[in-house]
Amino acid sequence: MPNTRNVLFIIIDQLRADCLKGALADHVNLPHLRALMQDAVTFDRHYSVTNPCGPSRASILTGQYAMNHRSVRNGTPLRHDTPNVATEMRKAGYLPMLFGYTDTSADPRVHHPNDPAMKTYEYPMAGFHEMTEMRMEMSYPWQSMLMAEGYQVSNYWDVYRPQPDADGTPRLNGPAIYTAEHSDTAFLTDSFLGKIRAYSSQNWFAHLTYIRPHPPLVAPAPYNNMYDPASLPFPQRLDNTTSEFDTHPFFGPMLDSMSIANFVEGFPDLKPTDKNIQTLRAVYLGLATEVDHHIGRVVEHLKTSGQYDNTLLVVTADHGEMLGDRHAWGKMTVYDAAYHTPLIIRMPDNDENAGKTVSVPTESIDVAPTILDWVRQGIPNSMDGRSLMPLLQGETPQDWRSYSFSELDFSEPQSPTLWEKALNTGPSDSCLSILRDARFSLVEFAADLPPMLFDHHGKGELENVADQPEFTSDLNRLTRAMLRHRMRNMDHTLSLDTITTDGPKSRSRHS
Repeated sequence: MPNTRNVLFIIIDQLRADCLKGALADHVNLPHLRALMQDAVTFDRHYSVTNPCGPSRASILTGQYAMNHRSVRNGTPLRHDTPNVATEMRKAGYLPMLFGYTDTSADPRVHHPNDPAMKTYEYPMAGFHEMTEMRMEMSYPWQSMLMAEGYQVSNYWDVYRPQPDADGTPRLNGPAIYTAEHSDTAFLTDSFLGKIRAYSSQNWFAHLTYIRPHPPLVAPAPYNNMYDPASLPFPQRLDNTTSEFDTHPFFGPMLDSMSIANFVEGFPDLKPTDKNIQTLRAVYLGLATEVDHHIGRVVEHLKTSGQYDNTLLVVTADHGEMLGDRHAWGKMTVYDAAYHTPLIIRMPDNDENAGKTVSVPTESIDVAPTILDWVRQGIPNSMDGRSLMPLLQGETPQDWRSYSFSELDFSEPQSPTLWEKALNTGPSDSCLSILRDARFSLVEFAADLPPMLFDHHGKGELENVADQPEFTSDLNRLTRAMLRHRMRNMDHTLSLDTITTDGPKSRSRHS
């Protein structure tokens, strides 16, 4: 192993796993990520343990399931003393540099109500040193750059509005007002490359977080029309939304809460026609290709600066995106497209495993323990995830998990959601859990709602078989497995510590 140990941890917001392997993989050009995969280990059954952005990043960075950190919505505070990858990397002597955002809602118990941290859910997580602010609803450095370059925008959100044709005709895939060299993705990459150079003489840890391809769906030329909408596969879906509603009571409010019009600026009455759906799917893929281009620049810098072989490089996404599948948009649902994410890890001195794929279940909470393990920093017992180091080295521990687990909270304490109104639920029971094993996916609700069971040896997510008698034993088995999983993973922050007459004692959770 090299003496110098750098860590570059990249999150791409809302990138579906099937852009690299699956339904969309043959329709999107991601040459730099694919090249990295040849040098790295890829995990093809990797899932986010929760949604949406804030909760998913809370889990990734703390290594905790949502049931333990409880920052379960955008805007729900994360306890200020929760260990995370940044606080633990500081113990190893690293300055945790943040280029972008963590979407963290700060703890109001340690901030005055007038503190700016109390005015946004996008505050940096404790422990990080914000090098470049690039928050979706702020991005003041990027806005300042656009102003300096002469862009005239009186309303910030107009930056995300597709430009009309020359004759003024609105165009759904019109280019952004900014050029590709001035995009948010380009700006963040330029900032990272401009600031990281001087750190090459020391161990460094950088968290680089790309907003794209998160909506609003608008891309600079040439990415806005890089892909022909007519050439793309159609979303996986039932014949109509009525059929989706009839699948389970959960889906009516889900489809009503997020429409295609929410994903692009300037088209408030946009209808979910096949043409519009395919056009926005094409823009999404264009944005993914733009991010890939700039990740290529980052990797090239590591190589030309001589740091590629002493840098642990982790690339993943915070969650997925429905993108029209099941007539849905966003990620507030139960389907795999919203949770299945790419994970690529390039570990130095691991040439014998380069290009391999790991197919056992892994979870977003495994990333932080893996980073800490690689820099030889202890993993706190609060982290529910496990280090992927053995899997990176070609070994599967005998006790490795046989399923993945995810959660979703669909409540809002200040204003009841459509789900709460339709299902007659409240903040404490408007939530669900998902358990996926090699064959089935089970969805269970805290409220008195029927479960869902998908058989991937049958029609998969296109058919709920929970009420079919031949699947009763599988339903019972998976329900017990979910209960046991929750019992085994209750918060371990201090549960393995003991106060004795000789002082405090502790044992490691995964030793």
